[in-house]
Amino acid sequence: MKIIISYASAGAGHFKAAEAIYNYIKGKNTDYDLSLIDILDKTPGLFRFFYKRGYSFMVRYAVYLWWFAFWVTEFRPLRFITRAIAKFLNKLSTASFAGDLIKENPDLIISTHFLPSEIAASLKKNNRIASKVVTVVTDFDVHPFWISPGTDFYVTASGLAGKTLAREGVNPEKIKEYGIPVDPKFLKNEDREEIKRNLGLVTDKFTVLLMTGSFGFGPLEEIVRVLSPEIQVIVVCASNERLYRRLISKDLPSVKVYGFVDNGQELMAASDVIITKPGGLSISEILCKELAPIFICVIPGQEAYNVRALSEYGVGVRPKSTEDIRRIIIDYRNNPEKLEAVRKNIRKVRKPDTLGEIYNAIRPGGPWSCS
Repeated sequence: MKIIISYASAGAGHFKAAEAIYNYIKGKNTDYDLSLIDILDKTPGLFRFFYKRGYSFMVRYAVYLWWFAFWVTEFRPLRFITRAIAKFLNKLSTASFAGDLIKENPDLIISTHFLPSEIAASLKKNNRIASKVVTVVTDFDVHPFWISPGTDFYVTASGLAGKTLAREGVNPEKIKEYGIPVDPKFLKNEDREEIKRNLGLVTDKFTVLLMTGSFGFGPLEEIVRVLSPEIQVIVVCASNERLYRRLISKDLPSVKVYGFVDNGQELMAASDVIITKPGGLSISEILCKELAPIFICVIPGQEAYNVRALSEYGVGVRPKSTEDIRRIIIDYRNNPEKLEAVRKNIRKVRKPDTLGEIYNAIRPGGPWSCS
């Protein structure tokens, strides 16, 4: 069975989800012919540059421009224009990827970004390939760009996403609420006290993880300032080197400061609460660790939709100020039953066996199998 797993490297989440699927299937069955492909590697340099850099630029420096772009492409009366323009540009720029799909004609194409899904579904619809096309939606609701005629199945993270797809005309039988794939390391049961000791943390002190993605978004220094006198704080600065240097120079006794990390699952396991941005994959990792989230610096569009989707399950809060964050944290610390209530709600929405569900769908007799 030949399987192509595709993504677009416009944000780390799409790659991480695709990589998790690839590694899981490869570990389960070495007989499958697997390929992991970044569609942007198959596009012209200028298109690739703007696709990769455009989103990060807008969310950092022109967030209202991003919000307008998201809104105008979602607004139903304008879709016939915005979708037509997007499809034309995408088709023009992805001819190499389309050619590869036609040449390979794999049994199955799994995409964790809407761009390769769109190209594969169009080829399928026009009988250029015979592959089954599966789209794994990496947010908790669905923008119309994720929907492409010719797609055989959609994997969603929430009931809200399924309702949106159905409302947009997708056959409910094509919608599988399996969740967003995450690395299995986030599913391991770890010894919390041992991890805290290994990290140099006080084992019996309430701990908050402050981690807002690869850019180190948000008022992290101010949050550390108001929390550190009473709370143990782990702060991940990622690429924000100036913040990292400032916090290190302060040498606060109850604060652990990191740059980029590859042990996020351990930092989550050591923490009681996380303050973070609501990216789809990040949320799925948090839910797997049953960690109560507080969402900050929410980008209009898909992140706001993620917050809305989780609020339906009683998971996550969105504070209005740094002082509001402090109040929420202290309330959790002083009232552990409230924290446990959030964890119970998380268990209702978390999808710990997403990769297993996907693998079972591929196996002989499964809905995605070619046998």
